[in-house]
Amino acid sequence: MGSSGIWLAVGFAVCWCFCSMEASHVVYEDLQSISPTSVNDELKPVYHFRPPRHWINGSFSTLHVVMSLSDETNRPSCLVRKIENISALLFCIVYSPRFFSYPNVTIDTFTGRGKQIQMGIYHLFYQYNPYGSVWGNIVWAHSVSADMINWKALDPAIYPSQPFDIYGCWSGSATILPGDKPVILYTGIDPQKRQIQNIAFPSNLSDPYLREWTKPDHNPVIDPSDSAVNASAFRDPTTAWYTPHNQRWSLVIGTRRGSRGVAVLYKSKDFIKWTKAQHPLHSAKGTGMWECPDVYPVALEGNQGLDTGVVGAGVKHVFKVSLDETRFEYYTLGTYYPKADKYIPDANSTDNRNGLRYDYGNFYASKSFYDPAKKRRILWGWANESDSAHADKDKGWAGVQAIPRAVWLDSNGRQLVQWPIEELETLRHKRRSVKNRNIPSGGSFEADVEVTFDVGSLENAEAFDPLYATDAQALCAKMTAKTKGGVGPFGLLVLASADQEEATAVFFRIFKAQDNHVVLMCHDPTRSSTREMIYKPTFAGFVDVDIEKTKKISLRSLIDHSVVESFGAGGKTCITSRVYPSVAIGRKAHMFVFNNGAEDVKVSELNAWEMKAPEMNDDIIF
Repeated sequence: MGSSGIWLAVGFAVCWCFCSMEASHVVYEDLQSISPTSVNDELKPVYHFRPPRHWINGSFSTLHVVMSLSDETNRPSCLVRKIENISALLFCIVYSPRFFSYPNVTIDTFTGRGKQIQMGIYHLFYQYNPYGSVWGNIVWAHSVSADMINWKALDPAIYPSQPFDIYGCWSGSATILPGDKPVILYTGIDPQKRQIQNIAFPSNLSDPYLREWTKPDHNPVIDPSDSAVNASAFRDPTTAWYTPHNQRWSLVIGTRRGSRGVAVLYKSKDFIKWTKAQHPLHSAKGTGMWECPDVYPVALEGNQGLDTGVVGAGVKHVFKVSLDETRFEYYTLGTYYPKADKYIPDANSTDNRNGLRYDYGNFYASKSFYDPAKKRRILWGWANESDSAHADKDKGWAGVQAIPRAVWLDSNGRQLVQWPIEELETLRHKRRSVKNRNIPSGGSFEADVEVTFDVGSLENAEAFDPLYATDAQALCAKMTAKTKGGVGPFGLLVLASADQEEATAVFFRIFKAQDNHVVLMCHDPTRSSTREMIYKPTFAGFVDVDIEKTKKISLRSLIDHSVVESFGAGGKTCITSRVYPSVAIGRKAHMFVFNNGAEDVKVSELNAWEMKAPEMNDDIIF
């Protein structure tokens, strides 16, 4: 397979035709230390972040460093050595966990300021098994990038080595301290199997690659026995933020009390001694354990991001959690009151399992960070595999990160909007365009794939069943892409075989409710593969648009071998799926636009690109 990248649909010639159209992890002790003798790249994503082999988990700790160097001689030389097996460099890491949970590394950012040479580097730390393709032997792997698209690998930054983390270095985040000194907070597992919070500092601040990290002896800095919290469910510290009114740092840690999810608030004056606040920053009943909490501000107007500690007029706050019980993420919009140490969701922001999601598909353990270089907030999320552990062992790799997304508040103030970072577009080439093509009922043509649909008439829209008002996924499972409708389903068939017997459908369907029209967006991978023993769930979300007024809706889909990542209506609704075609691979993969509804739909504009291959952790910097 050449570097031109056929992981996006490769058939650009327009063909006109008429046609129809593991919920949780477990420990595999027998597999976790089996390193593959070869790696099967057939379905391995190319432009989504991942190491060359083995297992990864997200989300990550991302640092954006703008270093100052005194002269040209100190500029990083980027000495690179090509390697075939990244695990060969990790021979000194010895770690065999004796029990299992969900380790996740969170994200945030820091800025170092200087005078003469400004060098911007993104640092990505992620959970990695250096010895196998299933969960186990976890270390904090480390990669660097200038654009979050092309990546080079470094040696691991953090690994179990001290009593306070000897049984695991789990999730963490980064904060910038006075003097432009970054610090990582992470959850460690001690000999009593308690989840405790530790810190680590760069060993050499003059090294822009931050290759080595030091764990001070005064760890742990937060001990659950001092706080009367559940030591077996006490993890994922957020980035800390500074509150000037009391000159304190604040952070939250995810936990639970029975079935109530809780974000425990801690405060510190010196970042060493932390005190539990009298009450949580926020909690919600019936949600279970809160993993990977995230708290950050968004501007009421515009799409520029804000640093984590910004409060005041013109700002709304986002509070996000990953629910261990459902393996989905939910967020609310609301107000953070720093003097009261409370976050209160807006009255119209649902604060339970029926709430808003970043992504309505395979997207978990996410964390955002503020990128000061481009004044934007970036969101990362992890897309786990949907095949079996033995299949992961055989192919030699498992887990990817979704494409980093810029995130901001929608102009309606009710939800967030997400869009792939602009740097991804540097991989585009061989553009093809189609305009003003009508798709009659039952029609299709090959495509690839940023498309706007014109919906002419809504007269035949099917009646919306209010029983599905909080369960779009169930509605999509009932009314799949093959189910004929009134207005829709219409959209894309991606990673499709030539005869469309194998395909993943990404589509819209429009319903008529009592007072408005309801737009459903779906991923339907039920025909994505002829292979057995693959989890192929439908995913769906409703799209908050006034389709009766606009009569248009857009769709962007990123296709990367086994990843389908879609953005509806300019990023109002996002869905990610993992699929494993057996026929529609490489040059045999096609993309079609289809309409299986009674009403005609027009493609007002379609732009398609093949994607070049970026650098993706194949080199190690020493």
